Amino acid sequence: MKSQKNIPTSKVQRATKFLQTGVKVGGNYVKHYTKKAFNPSLSKDELHQDNARDIYDSLSQLKGSALKVAQMLSMDKNLLPQAYADRFTMAQYSAPPLSGPLVVKTFQKYFKKSPHQLFDSFEMEAVNAASIGQVHVAYKDGQKLAVKIQYPGVAESISSDLKMVKPFAAQILQLPSKDIDDYLQEVESKLIEETDYDLELRRSIEMSEACAHLPNITFAKYFPELSCQRVLTMEWLDGMHLKDFLATNPSQEVRNQIGQALWDFYDFQMHTLKSIHADPHPGNFLMRADGTMSILDFGCIKVVPEEFYQNYFVVVNPYLLENEEKLKQVFYTMDFLFEDDTPQEVELFMGLFKHMIGLLCRPFREDNFDFSDDAYFKEIYEFGEYMSTLKELRESKKARGSRHSLYINRTYFGLYSMLNELGATVKTNRPEWLTAPV
Repeated sequence: MKSQKNIPTSKVQRATKFLQTGVKVGGNYVKHYTKKAFNPSLSKDELHQDNARDIYDSLSQLKGSALKVAQMLSMDKNLLPQAYADRFTMAQYSAPPLSGPLVVKTFQKYFKKSPHQLFDSFEMEAVNAASIGQVHVAYKDGQKLAVKIQYPGVAESISSDLKMVKPFAAQILQLPSKDIDDYLQEVESKLIEETDYDLELRRSIEMSEACAHLPNITFAKYFPELSCQRVLTMEWLDGMHLKDFLATNPSQEVRNQIGQALWDFYDFQMHTLKSIHADPHPGNFLMRADGTMSILDFGCIKVVPEEFYQNYFVVVNPYLLENEEKLKQVFYTMDFLFEDDTPQEVELFMGLFKHMIGLLCRPFREDNFDFSDDAYFKEIYEFGEYMSTLKELRESKKARGSRHSLYINRTYFGLYSMLNELGATVKTNRPEWLTAPV
């Protein structure tokens, strides 16, 4: 992939790039409706493909917050037309890398040295480039290292980028403005943390040590003396990303073993640490033929408030669905329902969220769950499509659900999706209190 010699960093430069993209998207709509005038049966497939290409190409040049939103949306496949999901998935693995001079400039700024002065050897060509930064291979004292370098201007442009990306998100997702505002506010708070590599270094060490006892999972060793606010150095770990791993045709036993390791990792974080690795896209996981895996990138950690945790997981209990009054109380607490809702709204949203919980919490209600069941995921996608068509939801002035659920739901959906691709069956290790009468 051709390297990128510069990144627009000023508000004017980035706003201009967004404006140019908006003009392209507008042109795509004109082209679509001109064709449709002569062919009324024309679908929007070509329109979605053109828009997805133009939006992604623009975001990949800007990098940072805008590209990160594309990456996140690619994981929420039930929200996107397929053309967007396919194109935005590229943000999980690859984006145009920075050129060598920009890499050297970053090291000079923060270390007052070039990368070749810090390391015994340093490969100038990035081996991976994504939304926030890119990774280079280096060696020091005979050890192979992964050096993550943040793109210039990413941290400083978060707020302004998200304001500019909002119209694209609104157009693609067709969600109420309030929902998008809450979504982007939560994204902004996490991105501010994710661009602070000093914070990521501390969290990476803490989470790795806390989860070190979990079977079949390994973590990298980190090097504080070779890290700073915009550079993070860690031990190089071998393994394959999910797509490449599946191409090796691993046995069902190996698939289940890795799937179990994934489930246990998130289960321990949620129920014991109350902090979770909230960026579960396949680019952050390395899988191996022996059934072991490594987990990367602790930049996005969601701390789960205790009150939210108690309310979030009480709905997992199947007995709650049989207790209408208790369920209604929980829905009010979690902002699924509001005191000024009409009786008709209460009935509508009670039914919708009850059905949604029944679907999403199904794995928690079984001792063993087969994530290879495509019929289950089809149910989720179809219900998501149904929700997106509801006039009452689209025109609602209220954001339904706690903002904390945005990253929690995204995390579990990312986990479910990977387990589905793995075709794994896992033991869910349900705590007893999740199956006791309420």
